[in-house]
Amino acid sequence: MHGPTDLLLTRFLDGVRPAVPLVALWAHGSLAAGDYQPGKSDLDLIAVVETDVTEEQRQRLEKMHEQLDLPLVEHLHCSYMPRHRLDDFATDHVTWAHQELYERPVTPVTRRELHAGALELYGEPPAGLLPPVSDQELSEFIRTDLRNFWLAKTRGRKRWLQDVWVDLGMITVARAAVTLRDGRLISKREALDVLAEMGAPMNVVADIRARRYDLPRPFLNRYRRGTLARVFIRAAIKRTLH
Repeated sequence: MHGPTDLLLTRFLDGVRPAVPLVALWAHGSLAAGDYQPGKSDLDLIAVVETDVTEEQRQRLEKMHEQLDLPLVEHLHCSYMPRHRLDDFATDHVTWAHQELYERPVTPVTRRELHAGALELYGEPPAGLLPPVSDQELSEFIRTDLRNFWLAKTRGRKRWLQDVWVDLGMITVARAAVTLRDGRLISKREALDVLAEMGAPMNVVADIRARRYDLPRPFLNRYRRGTLARVFIRAAIKRTLH
């Protein structure tokens, strides 16, 4: 594992264990999938805790996260799931992300990732604690996310001038298409190859690949890039949902 990443995870585990009654800690996303890019990929973590997070424990967690003064800490995200609520997909869980503490659900995609190959950092493996996600539950979530979130976001233009929207939007539609087609979860690296098969604008794909993997970037005006990405994503979602 990357040195600063390993140090951050070690310090985080040392800090979280006194803060909450920790049962297990798992990593998913790029770190578990083998496509982790230090400083670019998020560190996506799930912590299972013995009981609901109390107000006192929330304050401890917030203080612990704020005091983690290490490289890459801004990329560390963690949701805290009480053991007795693991089977409730709609429950909002205390989460640290984007440098703040708030609540959000742990999605069926994340749950399937954990079962498919979590990086186990502490405690029991996901198979012993986390209920499985059916193919139907996974498919319904992905279709709803594409229709209600991503398709709606393609109606505006301004956000598509930003790297994060172009990258995440393009990669999301490729990963969604593969999962809906054959039930597989794929990495971001694989998604870039799938985009070519889907007829995505290759200069946009090359731009994403270059920024993610430190390759020479093609010349591409950000306004042109945003338009190409938005139009492709909108059309790809409609085809996928058809």
